[in-house]
Formats: sequence, structure tokens, C-alpha cells
Amino acid sequence: MAQTPKLQGAKHQGAKLQGARFKGTRFKGTGAQNDFRLAVADSSVVMLGIAVLGLGLGIILNAHGLPIWTAPLLSALVFAGSVEFLMVGMVSAGTPLASIALTVFLVNARHLVYGLSYPLHSVKGFWAKALAVHTLCDEAFALNSGPDRNERSGARILWVNVLIYVSWILSVVLGYVLGASFLSSLKGVDFVMVAIFTVLAMDGYRANPDRVTALFVAVSAAVALIFAPSSFLVVALGSYVVLLLARFPVAKRRGTMPHRAGHEVAAEAESAAESPIATAESPATAATADAPASTQR
Repeated sequence: MAQTPKLQGAKHQGAKLQGARFKGTRFKGTGAQNDFRLAVADSSVVMLGIAVLGLGLGIILNAHGLPIWTAPLLSALVFAGSVEFLMVGMVSAGTPLASIALTVFLVNARHLVYGLSYPLHSVKGFWAKALAVHTLCDEAFALNSGPDRNERSGARILWVNVLIYVSWILSVVLGYVLGASFLSSLKGVDFVMVAIFTVLAMDGYRANPDRVTALFVAVSAAVALIFAPSSFLVVALGSYVVLLLARFPVAKRRGTMPHRAGHEVAAEAESAAESPIATAESPATAATADAPASTQR
């Protein structure tokens, strides 16, 4: 018997409601396997990049004479990327715990705003949410907070975080073992950290050549080097944050806020063009698109 269009629409609506009810909670059966495969596809390239940096951290740990148990402990408990490289030198130099804690807070302050767009609501359960928060890093945030963040299941989000987390820990331990076995007599290994941050700073400036920010970095480093060389990192980071906070209202009032990199704007424009909502552009949206860049910002 042929179904009427109304009956077919009701069944379709019921299927959508049932799918939305169980969305984000697929941890068993074929749904979980599909989430795992999607997470592997999402994070495979990122895991390779993370593994290279993890090898570098493990080598640096060994070069500073820290015991092998610091490799899994530091990478598992801190899991904060760049700040782990900074902590190696600070711990080796006997830096006070308060200075280390302040440095970690300043470097990782960006995590405070991650919650604005990170789809943590899709992860169900207290312990699952706690694990998702602990394993959150820049790469996991970028993968899980894209235009499809509200369509991702909680299992897929958690798998992405866990895969990156495990690859980081294993690569750090492997780097320590390699450093102890093959690179123990190699000179200049402790300079790897300086080289990594130098290259990251150069790439960041090329992607967004903001001369005012570069000037703030130079001024902050000079102030810390002249007035507090023993607490250089903490004073430099603190001065840099103060300068950025002072710059924001002035730049906003003058309409000279720094623009985002061109590839980010192009990516957002492409995702907006692919969206079904973009096909019905309102007059207000069109007027905004024709406005100057500073006004749009």
C-alpha cells in the first residue's frame, strides 16, 4: 500500500528525533566502531606531527639529565604542548614552584576561551567530560570545533582527544629512550627547544605579519632582561599580556584591530558558501559583506 506524503514526512521526522535523542552517546556496537574510524581519519595527520614534537621533548628530557619516569609523568599530567618544553628548563634550573605555576597559567590562558565553541555538551557523563577537558589541546580543539562541531558525536570527540593524547605520551617516552640510547653523546641536543620555538615564531609571523605584536615581544623581552633576568620568562610573559590588554581598547576605538590570516578568512568563506543557509542571504548580510574590513571585524 502506497504511503501518503504526510505519513512519509511523519516517519522521517520521527527518525530524525530518534537520531537526535541518541546523538553523542554511541559508545557500543557499530556506532562506536564508526566513531573510532572517523576519529582516526580526523587525527591521523595530527598524530604524526604530535609524535615528532613528542620525540623532541623526550630527547630534551634526557639531555637535561631528568629520570626516565619524568617522560610519561610530565606528558600525561601536564599535556600542554609548548609549556612542557618550558617546564623542562625551569625544573632543571630549580625554578620556584610559584614561578612555574604562573608561567603555565599565562601560556595556557588561551584554554579559558576554548569553552566558548568547544562541543563539550556532546560528551555524556562526568568522567567522560573530565577526560575530554584534560586531553584538550590546540590540535584537538581545531579538529572538534569546526563547522560540524554540533554534528559530531560525543564518542568521536573523545576518541580524537584520546588518540592525540596517547600518541603524545608514547612519542615522549620513545624520544627519551632514543636520546638515552643513540643521542647521549650528541652535542647541541638541548638547543632543540630554542630551535623549535624560533621556527614556530617565524611561521606565526609569516602567517600574520603584525608588526605591533612583534614590537610588544621585543619590548617585553628587553624589560625582563634588564629588570628581572632571574625571572625572565615570567616577567616577559606578564609584560606581553599587559601590553596586549592595553592595545585592545585603543585599536578597537581606532578601528585598527589586526586582521586574521587570509587562509582563515578564505576557509570561513568557503564553509559559509557550502552551507544551505548561505543560499538565502539577507540584505543585512549583504550590507555587511560590502562594508570595509575594519567595520566587519
